[in-house]
Amino acid sequence: MKTFITLVFTALVLNFGASPVTETIDPETGMTTYFFISHAEKDTSDPQNKDPKLSPEGKARAQRWAEIFRETSFDLIYSTNFHRTRETATTIANSKNMEIGYYDATQMNNEEFQKNTRGKTVLVVGHSNTNPRFINSILEEARYQDIDEAESGSLFIVNVSPSGETTSQVLYIN
Repeated sequence: MKTFITLVFTALVLNFGASPVTETIDPETGMTTYFFISHAEKDTSDPQNKDPKLSPEGKARAQRWAEIFRETSFDLIYSTNFHRTRETATTIANSKNMEIGYYDATQMNNEEFQKNTRGKTVLVVGHSNTNPRFINSILEEARYQDIDEAESGSLFIVNVSPSGETTSQVLYIN
């Protein structure tokens, strides 16, 4: 089933342009699925600003993410508490009439997060350096390295079976 889900999702994404992702995971399986994206492009006009908002390009990308995830049924949406991640997550959450939960990037994949997300489909909006670390903690191996900060189109998909088996993949949607 996992392979089928991954193939369906990959085929949709690779052929989408801006088509929606269709969620096909059977809730009876107890599979936990995480979708990790980095915040969209941030405004870099003030190099001193440590918490910039999205640039116009970033706002457009956030809208594209909302369209891509249009048919995906998220149970939870998480974001770090920075303008750029909140704006990206809010665009998607608003399109689904959902609230955003916030997580501390220094406390990733803790026991509470695992308990709250077990068996659910979860979107996590993070950063080019925190997403790979977060994913690696779920996978319990150092599979992914930090990605270039300019890369805002990476989509990581991580599946965790009820028995704890994990699979992952990364797609680049630009």
